[in-house]
Amino acid sequence: TGSLPPEGAAPAAPRAQSTPYGMEVTDFILHGLTDRLAASCDYARRRQAVAEWNARETILKRGIALTPVKFGISFTLTHLNQAGALVHVYQDGSIAMNHGGTEMGQGLFRKVAQVAAHRFGVDVAAVKITATDTAKVPNTSATAASSGSDLNGMAVRAACDTIRDRIAGLLAERHQADPAAVRFEDGRVHVGGESYAFAEAVKLAYENRVSLSATGFYRTPDLAWDRIRGHGRPFFYFAYGAACTEVAVDTLTGEYRMLRTDILHDAGASLNPAIDLGQVEGGFIQGAGWLTTEELVWDDSGRLRTHAPSTYKIPACSDVPEVFNVALWDGENRAETIYRSKAVGEPPLMLGISTFLALSDAVAACGPGYPALDAPATPERVLAAIARVRA
Repeated sequence: TGSLPPEGAAPAAPRAQSTPYGMEVTDFILHGLTDRLAASCDYARRRQAVAEWNARETILKRGIALTPVKFGISFTLTHLNQAGALVHVYQDGSIAMNHGGTEMGQGLFRKVAQVAAHRFGVDVAAVKITATDTAKVPNTSATAASSGSDLNGMAVRAACDTIRDRIAGLLAERHQADPAAVRFEDGRVHVGGESYAFAEAVKLAYENRVSLSATGFYRTPDLAWDRIRGHGRPFFYFAYGAACTEVAVDTLTGEYRMLRTDILHDAGASLNPAIDLGQVEGGFIQGAGWLTTEELVWDDSGRLRTHAPSTYKIPACSDVPEVFNVALWDGENRAETIYRSKAVGEPPLMLGISTFLALSDAVAACGPGYPALDAPATPERVLAAIARVRA
């Protein structure tokens, strides 16, 4: 009747956790990540300090919350997980390329240019990206689902590697060397005991009628999603993060301010840490606005009244926490993404949940009742929640 293994038998390996939609989670790192953030932001001591503050202060209440995030990366409409690229290399060593991603300030073009520069071993200044154009790369997927760098970076890598292998094959034949031993680095191409400037190697390839243009294509592997049953593996991997936010609330007006935020976010082996840190900072602030000030209001006729910056309150520079510490988790992606990096577009937005829960914590300090704070937690709703916990 029991299911214990025989005495002396090795214990069974623990089963991988799985999501409600049946996907095994094999890359879970949140325990270590949240523990490190809790230690670096001094969470335990600060929570005690908040409790002591709230015990002696009657008007200004404080709250603190540490919240984790696990965010799946891929389009759940599986056929969108594909990308193409077109790369040209010119006789002067310059590189032009086009891919299916759209630059909208998130740094996509810079990251993809870095990929091309690294494949050819040249400075990123040698790479020029032209605006997305379906006459050059057809059937492009939307630049969405935080997958722009994953998809287009891999497509560009494939195209660059095709050209690089052609150049390597030519030089290896001339020097009776193994093409796999040809190295592209520091603006030069090394083969056997010889070294060519990259532009020199390219010109040589051109003069020997070697094609210096190639297309690249990438499709995300290991995806299987049944949209009807809501079951399968819709994501290639998960991105993780955690945020700790401390707030102060004026119990007379319901107004509040973020005092401090500490974030540790998982960007894998970041393609560009400066860009990724900026994405995390901006994503958090956007998420905080989503859950606090960004309220949609319709009138009795069904017309949206919060339709412009004058009526729809998004966060401003003054809403950024006075203390804002952001760091990237020092681990590479276990999935085979471009240089083992991870998406860093939408996942940080969810870190704004820590702001909402810190406000709820502050409201809970106002009385014995349950705060029942609704999002968006506007000052009016915070004030109403304070009244409820005191009732």
